[in-house]
Amino acid sequence: MSDTKRGIVFLVGAGPGDPGLITVRGAECLGRAEALVYDYLANPRLVELAPADCERIYVGKKAGAHTLKQEEINALLVARCREGKRVVRLKGGDPFVFGRGGEEALALREAGCAFEVVPGVTAGVAAPAYAGIPVTHRGLTSTVTFVTGHEDPGKAESDIDWETLARGSGTLVFYMGVSNLRGIAARLIELGRRADTPAALIRWGTWPAQETLTGTLENIAERAEAAAFKPPAVTVVGEVVSLREQLSWFETRPLFGRRIVVTRSRAQAGELSRRLEALGAEVIEFPVIRIAPPEDPAPLKTAVDRTAQGQYQWIVFTSVNGVDAFFETLRGRGVDARALHGARICAIGPATCARVREQGLGVDLMPAEYVAESMADAFARLGVPKGARFLLPRADIARSFLPKALEGMGAVVDEVVAYRTVLDTPPGAENLPGMLRAGAVDAVDTVDAVTFTSSSTVRNFAKIVGEDCLRGIGEKVLLASIGPETTKTLREFTTAAIHQAAEYTMDGLAELLVRELGKVR
Repeated sequence: MSDTKRGIVFLVGAGPGDPGLITVRGAECLGRAEALVYDYLANPRLVELAPADCERIYVGKKAGAHTLKQEEINALLVARCREGKRVVRLKGGDPFVFGRGGEEALALREAGCAFEVVPGVTAGVAAPAYAGIPVTHRGLTSTVTFVTGHEDPGKAESDIDWETLARGSGTLVFYMGVSNLRGIAARLIELGRRADTPAALIRWGTWPAQETLTGTLENIAERAEAAAFKPPAVTVVGEVVSLREQLSWFETRPLFGRRIVVTRSRAQAGELSRRLEALGAEVIEFPVIRIAPPEDPAPLKTAVDRTAQGQYQWIVFTSVNGVDAFFETLRGRGVDARALHGARICAIGPATCARVREQGLGVDLMPAEYVAESMADAFARLGVPKGARFLLPRADIARSFLPKALEGMGAVVDEVVAYRTVLDTPPGAENLPGMLRAGAVDAVDTVDAVTFTSSSTVRNFAKIVGEDCLRGIGEKVLLASIGPETTKTLREFTTAAIHQAAEYTMDGLAELLVRELGKVR
């Protein structure tokens, strides 16, 4: 079907929760969406893939709370399609596996609307896999049956062939059957399934908040009630559950189940977020700073021109942002790295060094520790010729220590504002203080740690959540600092324990979180 002259609806499977499980086609559709209609179980990270000007409409359903009836959702899809929009209907799991996607497709066809189905990874396969349970396994079973758990197993006329399910030996996966679990187990046992058949409940499968509860058909309902096990969950029944003890992998990662706030700018949060997610954490990106160009770009342009004229012996970069701003301005003046005329380069740490090398340049000096004091010590040991000219393209709020130290050694220092660090207010800012104060009430609603990567992230975080909130969370929430200056600023706001990375890098911060949250666990 052509979608060039009229609207089209893409019924996209969001997968079970882990945003990494979205299909390539699904991500492409999201990236071009003009209207996005999404469900309760769609990961917010996937919603963010839609363009900034995309209309976002939440139609989530959970037990006892339906935003819109199914007929209203159908009508909404038809209406947006008739407006000529590219509509993405983002549905948890797979649209055609207990997702009512077939009903929506029929409504679109009857209305004459074009549509495309983009399959997704269904929870009935993915959640068990993340719990270490293969739904089929050679020598145990070669069949698997997906069953809705919403239907009351005791009702007179059932759409489910309970006798066949009970007599078979294959794996059974029940979707959303927690409330009917006792009846499901009893019905299967009554009709012939062994009472000691292994069973498992997997809640929030593939999410960092995943919980797995195992037992047998005979006791799984009792165990679920004792643990106050709640939806959303799938139930797995079959001998394959016994493999979990050997194959569990997702829940054994060092930061599994931990919720960590990353306060870096939107453009840079991804680096730390990916590290933490790979270690099992759920990351809340809460950017409290935004990197902006200088209010007056003229001084940086002048400094770049002087660089091209060979006036500087050293260029000192104290952040990745400084590197980016300098070379962007350099290219904007119609020249490239060849214009540096042999100027030597100092960079403060591995990330900054790596960004310089991306420009095709080497780094002549990197201090042993990634702070201004260590950089000054490195130059003192190297020796600074009297009158040597230094360029420091830096943030508007950078400390004055380094330029003063270099001037004290006889250098001529041009310090220019390459970028500004300004306050950013992230979405959901009003919800975070409550999560920070919640303590260990419910893993879904609390925070385990907040990371700070600069003094500006500390000050802006305090402005957004409130100084009283920051002052009071230290006993319940781990405060993780990347280095001494950040720690010093944090100390202005709290007397609680502050945990500082041994190496002042993103890797050092990640190692700190693994070490400290491992102790808490």
